[in-house]
Amino acid sequence: MNKRRHTATRIRGSGLFRILELKVPPLVLLMMTAAGMRAISRMTSGLRLPIPGATWLFAGSAIAGIGIAVIGVVEFRRAGTTVDPRVPGQSAQLVASGVYRYSRNPMYVGFLLVLCGWAVLLGNALSLLLVPAFVVYMNHFQIAPEERAMREKFGAAYTQYADTVRRWL
Repeated sequence: MNKRRHTATRIRGSGLFRILELKVPPLVLLMMTAAGMRAISRMTSGLRLPIPGATWLFAGSAIAGIGIAVIGVVEFRRAGTTVDPRVPGQSAQLVASGVYRYSRNPMYVGFLLVLCGWAVLLGNALSLLLVPAFVVYMNHFQIAPEERAMREKFGAAYTQYADTVRRWL
């Protein structure tokens, strides 16, 4: 196990993986993932499983997701800190109030809810596979670098926050 962890750390720290860190804006990744889900759904239309009430489930999930993401943005604006996730080092303040008491990444949780609703609307099991791929990408190439920057900038305050508030939910 220890050898495997060391290998994984070495691979993540390699130049190839570092190049991808903080490069794709999360909103762009959301749109790319949704488009990929739609493409998979179209290519494998024979695997469609209609879900009763899918439109309503999608609408509810999308509204909740967008609402959570917007609340996260509003909290950042109130704190006078950047909402651009590609430059976490420019954060002026650690935001731990409001929705950030429940999730360190409510904007990304909102995006995830939108994708889950989209998967229900598409009704295609194969397109659903891109949802966990979105989470994995976000964890490795967006959230982990953001967390490193926050630890460097805010030190013990961020560490304590991260120890008490979950990354997603």
